[in-house]
Amino acid sequence: MTAENASPLAVPAPQGGNGGENPGSPGIVAAWLLATRPRTLAAGLVPVAVGTALARPLFDPLRLLACLAGALLIQIGCNFANDAFDALKGADTPDRVGPRRAVAAGLISARAMLIGTAIVLAVAFAIGCWLATIAGWGIFALGIVSLACAVLYTGGPAPLAYLGLGDLFVFLFFGLFAVLGSAWVQRAGHDPQLATADWLVAAAVGLQATAIIAVNNLRDIETDTRANKRTLAVRLGDRATRVYYLCLHLGATGLLAGAALITGKPWHWLPVAAACLGGLALARAVAKTRGAALNKMLAKTAALELLTGLCLVAAYCLG
Repeated sequence: MTAENASPLAVPAPQGGNGGENPGSPGIVAAWLLATRPRTLAAGLVPVAVGTALARPLFDPLRLLACLAGALLIQIGCNFANDAFDALKGADTPDRVGPRRAVAAGLISARAMLIGTAIVLAVAFAIGCWLATIAGWGIFALGIVSLACAVLYTGGPAPLAYLGLGDLFVFLFFGLFAVLGSAWVQRAGHDPQLATADWLVAAAVGLQATAIIAVNNLRDIETDTRANKRTLAVRLGDRATRVYYLCLHLGATGLLAGAALITGKPWHWLPVAAACLGGLALARAVAKTRGAALNKMLAKTAALELLTGLCLVAAYCLG
């Protein structure tokens, strides 16, 4: 055994011919980068940026960086845990329709992935402890729940995703909790009160984040059904899930319109237009897309959340 393969974080040597070499396999750094699922990371960054904008004119860059790092690490930790547990439970296989999963593809061992999960979430915990000294123990409690759910999403005896609760988890943690929590952290020491428009914006961000997992689970209905992973998409079925995807975008548009009406400022209609036009275009495309082609729809759904988030940040900074 070489020193490289003795490491718990090493990529297992590929099996098969060519003396164990596989030119098509990525290196260890690329494999771990693949496991972070970079195309979906906007779901963790956007709510923090929007929540910070809601706290205007208060702004502390160090608090923003801490919130961004914490949210990103929790999401990556959740993705790592999902990669390991789905492979162990048989939900992910090497011939899956979606992008390659590191553990299922044999690029990283399940043990190494779970060790990586623990390390990432430990760093997120440390950041949360620092934020708690600024914004109070409510933020600490929220962080503990977030860390626990990052693992319980696909791990434990009753995984949230396997019970069809994944969409609710995403809406809460990548919408209400992340947006309003970030605003609360910025306002700590001042007036932390949250306005009605803040709640509407946070819910809209949550619905757009939920649309990402909705199209992801739509793509995986067949494999999830075989693995007894009863996601909401599996429970609804193919056609109803496509309607549900449209409703998520319409709901986000309606909530943003409500916030714009409350604030009464014209530039707050910019994110409404982005969410409406982008959401309708994506829903129309998703309605006609099948199989692996849904991977592009997933990336475009994440891109729409990023675009809407940037419009929200611009609108509230102008305000």
